[in-house]
Amino acid sequence: MPIINKYLLDNAQNTLLASTDDFLVAPEWVSIMTMNAQFRTSLSMSQWVPAVLGAAPVWSGSFEQIINLTAGNSTGQVDVGYAAERTVASATNDDIDLSGVLTDVFGNPVTMAKLVALLIINKQRDGTPNTTNLTPGGGTNTIPGFSSALWPIGPGGIFKIVSPAIAGLATVTANTGDILRIANSAGAQAKYQIVLLGRSS
Repeated sequence: MPIINKYLLDNAQNTLLASTDDFLVAPEWVSIMTMNAQFRTSLSMSQWVPAVLGAAPVWSGSFEQIINLTAGNSTGQVDVGYAAERTVASATNDDIDLSGVLTDVFGNPVTMAKLVALLIINKQRDGTPNTTNLTPGGGTNTIPGFSSALWPIGPGGIFKIVSPAIAGLATVTANTGDILRIANSAGAQAKYQIVLLGRSS
């Protein structure tokens, strides 16, 4: 499957494709542009007890969940997406309008009726770490579930959430419920990476 979304492919240190294995987004040209996505979460861990003599007891485990999203407007589907590096000044807010203000990598308007998946990486595209916290949520005219500030994302941290159900994460309503706020704490400007996947109806 060809990957033609250059932003995701060229991300510094393959943050989106390799290191965190979060998204694989591959628009394909047919008679119209379609898309599919794969949201992958994986974790490997080990624990051991120091031993003075002999081998130490070791436990290892791995956990993985893969959600494949096909093209469309129903359960397990998406048809609009946005991926970018954005800049927010110190102690200010980046209010992202999901209803027709954003454009995708091909310049098409991104107008969401449902938000299905969200990924925020508090690190610059070139790998440079930020020094401030980013907090999603809060503000006015927000999408449901994000009316209050959520957990702060520390420098280098990742926030990701997906709901492939028909309801998605949230319903987007133009003018009254279409804002996703990303608040930057005081201290420095922050450049961060964000991916939004959703449905247009």
